[in-house]
Amino acid sequence: MSRRCELTAKGPLVGHKVSHSNIKTKRRFLPNLCNVTFISDALGRNVRLRVSTNALKSVDHRGGLDAFLIKAKADELSPKALLLKRAIEKKIAAAPVAKAS
Repeated sequence: MSRRCELTAKGPLVGHKVSHSNIKTKRRFLPNLCNVTFISDALGRNVRLRVSTNALKSVDHRGGLDAFLIKAKADELSPKALLLKRAIEKKIAAAPVAKAS
């Protein structure tokens, strides 16, 4: 399983661990990933994603998973999140048509 956020595409970064004697050795800075269950209002079901804590704050700030995915760029999303985004957009586009008739 890759260490990459499914919503923001945050991944591991590479840097140096610097000792007291200033010896630099390579190390990896891993993103803080959590398994989270989101509730999609448009789809009416729960969705499990592996996201960074930073993305979790962003989802709350934008007003939920549906609002976040609609505004997110497609190239940053994982394939699973991209399918969710398309399903949500399709559901939202179909909703006003159902109310009008």
